[in-house]
Amino acid sequence: MKIVVTGALGHIGSHVVRVLPASFPNADIVMIDNLMTQRFASLFELPAIGRYRFVEADVRKIELDQILDGVQLVVHLAAITDAAGTADKAEMVEANNFEATRAVAECCVRQGARLIMLSSTSVYGPQSSKVSEDCAIDDLRPQSPYAATKLKEERLLQKLAAETGLRCVCLRFGTIFGTSPGMRFHTAVNKFCWQAAMGQPLTVWKTAYHQVRPYLDLIDAGRAIAFAIEHDLFDGRVYNVVTLNATVSQIVDAIRAFIDPIEVTFVDSPIMNQLSYEVAADRIANKGFAFTGNLLRGIGDTVALLRAANAR
Repeated sequence: MKIVVTGALGHIGSHVVRVLPASFPNADIVMIDNLMTQRFASLFELPAIGRYRFVEADVRKIELDQILDGVQLVVHLAAITDAAGTADKAEMVEANNFEATRAVAECCVRQGARLIMLSSTSVYGPQSSKVSEDCAIDDLRPQSPYAATKLKEERLLQKLAAETGLRCVCLRFGTIFGTSPGMRFHTAVNKFCWQAAMGQPLTVWKTAYHQVRPYLDLIDAGRAIAFAIEHDLFDGRVYNVVTLNATVSQIVDAIRAFIDPIEVTFVDSPIMNQLSYEVAADRIANKGFAFTGNLLRGIGDTVALLRAANAR
């Protein structure tokens, strides 16, 4: 099998390219990344059991048909992902994320490749009760340009699936936690781990401390992608992928198991993405996927990596 992974050097991608050879030992893995975030280290020490090729490129600007020729599967992860940092840059996010997904999806149609597109549970926005993939369209309330664009990408793929027979699946991931060679620290759990390990106050959005949000262990993320491939889950549908729903206070308590004392400072947010919502992941569980991630383990792994840089 020949697999292309876009955004291959990012937090999720750098983990995915390392776990795919365990599930698909004969696969050739082509990694595409534009290196916008300079994560060169994600290419270091790739598993010896993998067969890799790296392409430095923007998927919107290269001859994708040449790269996807003979490819059976594309895992599309390439995106600008900092929701809060792009709150006032809607045009930039759409120009990058949506157009990248359009280019990849249309090439998959031409080449007959299956497509896994990474979406986000942030498309739900604030909800009064636990929400699933079957919620009404009017109940989707994306609170950032990133989330709004993800929803638009999902609809594009569903349209292509209906009109062209594109075999695809959209995986709505919760906020990622856990370690990888390409990890960043701009999302909640990882940011709090960084601040605590560096002796800084944890900066929490006002009103968010006791509100619920969906989170995903990076190990479960990689397993879910492998599961979709192994079980041929290319039915054009959306699947929530969430290890647990938790409050910020629960996350802070988990960090205190490794670093104590820690200080919490409440701050304003440029977007209202701190509003509460709880997400069900029954659809993928009913297909046979079992979540095995663990918040304490993920936090413990992250803190252990950071402590060497700032012994506390």
